[in-house]
Amino acid sequence: MAFIAMTSAAGNLEKAVDRSNLDPSTPPGTNFYQYACGGWMLANPLDPQYARFGTFDQLAENSRNQVKDIITNLGTNNPRGSIKQKVGDLYALGMDSVRLNNEGMAPLREYIDLLKSLTRDNIMAAIANQHKGISAPFFNSAVMADLKDSNNNLFYLTQDGLGMGDRDYYLENDPNTVKVRNAYANYIQQLFQLIGYKKGAAKKASQHIMAIETALARVAMTREETRDYSKLYNVVSLDQLRADYPNINWSQYFAALDINDIDKVCVFQPKSLAKANEMIKSLKLDDIKEYLIFKYVDAASPYLSDAFADANFDMYSRAMSGKQVKMPRWKHSLDVPNTMLGEAVGQLYVEKYFPADSKKKMQQLVDNLKKALGEHIATLSWMSPKTKVNALVKLNSFTVKIGYPDKWRDYSALDINPSKSYWENVLAARRFQADFEYSQLGKPVDKERWFMTPQTVNAYYEPSSNEICFPAGILQAPYFDPNADEACNYGAIGVVIGHEMTHGFDDQGRNFDHNGNMVDWWTAEDAAKFQELANKLGAQYSAEIVADDIHANGQFTMGENIADHGGLRVAYSAFKNTEQGKGNQLIDGFTPDQRFFLSYANVWAANITKEEMLRRTKVDPHSLGVNRVNVAIRNLEEFFNAFDIQPNMPMWRDPADRVIIW
Repeated sequence: MAFIAMTSAAGNLEKAVDRSNLDPSTPPGTNFYQYACGGWMLANPLDPQYARFGTFDQLAENSRNQVKDIITNLGTNNPRGSIKQKVGDLYALGMDSVRLNNEGMAPLREYIDLLKSLTRDNIMAAIANQHKGISAPFFNSAVMADLKDSNNNLFYLTQDGLGMGDRDYYLENDPNTVKVRNAYANYIQQLFQLIGYKKGAAKKASQHIMAIETALARVAMTREETRDYSKLYNVVSLDQLRADYPNINWSQYFAALDINDIDKVCVFQPKSLAKANEMIKSLKLDDIKEYLIFKYVDAASPYLSDAFADANFDMYSRAMSGKQVKMPRWKHSLDVPNTMLGEAVGQLYVEKYFPADSKKKMQQLVDNLKKALGEHIATLSWMSPKTKVNALVKLNSFTVKIGYPDKWRDYSALDINPSKSYWENVLAARRFQADFEYSQLGKPVDKERWFMTPQTVNAYYEPSSNEICFPAGILQAPYFDPNADEACNYGAIGVVIGHEMTHGFDDQGRNFDHNGNMVDWWTAEDAAKFQELANKLGAQYSAEIVADDIHANGQFTMGENIADHGGLRVAYSAFKNTEQGKGNQLIDGFTPDQRFFLSYANVWAANITKEEMLRRTKVDPHSLGVNRVNVAIRNLEEFFNAFDIQPNMPMWRDPADRVIIW
């Protein structure tokens, strides 16, 4: 069945592939991304408040403006304790720049004084206190579904403590990395000076903190290693935990998290935790105090006076990403309730902006993609019948979440008090969320829970619950347009759906069965064939230059690349089952197949700074937009046929070099 019927509104159909987005001076066989998106990039030069801005970000901006409309019209006389009061006051506190600048560092003083008075006997209570919504000094912890028992929650200990987010920023020495590392050291010093330290003392504190984080970086798992769940799943008893890491007062740590009944934990990265265990004993007490003070001030800085917020921007946005100017205050202020009270805002959002029939139409499209993926699995030449059966069982067990949750989060226990500072209220919201997360230990996994808010412009696959989720925010043009033809919807939101489905079978998702448990349901031969194909696909991406002489990392981005690959193939097959897909009628001079691939490419149209390209290559498991288009589509025979790509053209890839996984 066709997902969306063809309409007679020819203008709307033509607009779904907007010719102004194209760069007709670049042949599609030379650089398809430039051909499909060059016009858009020229017409949308990068605003200096962004490090990257594309059609994806345009949709996010649209969602943000919709949320702004909701929040700014809440009024000011809402009953204390109501959702409208909490959302409205949290936004208003962020907008009050005069108050923020008058307060300066005052909101931090009491907590900093507590940290300065620490003794060796209460270090772990202080670390646990920061783990409850502030920061992650030395390591971090979380409560999530047990990877091998998806109905029950488990306590996890994970590597952390790195303010720059990735080990390579501390260890590599290319010019951009050195520039970022120097900026970070200066930023640490600047924060200490802002809280009253003299320049010399602030510089020494920065040196001590850089030494701590660099030592943690040296033992941290690489990005590629963290993709292997078999290396991460290290469950130990509490007695064993105490024996392995004796310098950490675990009784004090768990008590500070309000966790009283625990008998086992999963240590994701034992080497990293061992280093933290060593440092907690070997470091000078004053160095530990400085590290904890920095982590606290760093977390608070976006919610304080302009001096703190500007320092935070200069480090994390300008130096790391290449942004030139800060976003307007209203955007930062809006993002706080929009994330920290996400489902409360989401409930208001879907009432106003998510048509009821969109959910029904989306479900039909999901069903069509699911059928197509099943057909692909059934006909795979490299997979044995035994593994195919298990794969189809998993596919048919997918839980699909569309638009918004069936039950909403209860925020009644969260107090937003406008008489307190902005940071105090932000911290209350962060504590509220952290307490909720830790409280899940000892309870069964809530399978109805959503991990994105309805207004989020994104989607996800969760392996532990074997679910795919498509929030209302992404179900808008150009991803999902009721007035567009099937080619455009299948090329955009259809590929997103196929992408999330394929995550269930990527290099990580394939390790989980239909119940969400980490179980090896593959034959050894099939697993080896899959890995061979995955490595071949990864090599295609790793061959691409990101900037200067830095290559993309095809191993780190493996899961997303496989999902793009599978999403394209499955969405195209589903499209070919529609009325339009079976024909060859031109619309605005384009064939249905051409419109499918142009629609896909336009999803990734974007301008991006060099710094952001390099940063994302370090920390983002997604490939850059140009590679999500040009590398992915060059494995599809249908693309070459649609645009008559010949062997002498740069976009050509020999059949022997193409990869077909799903």
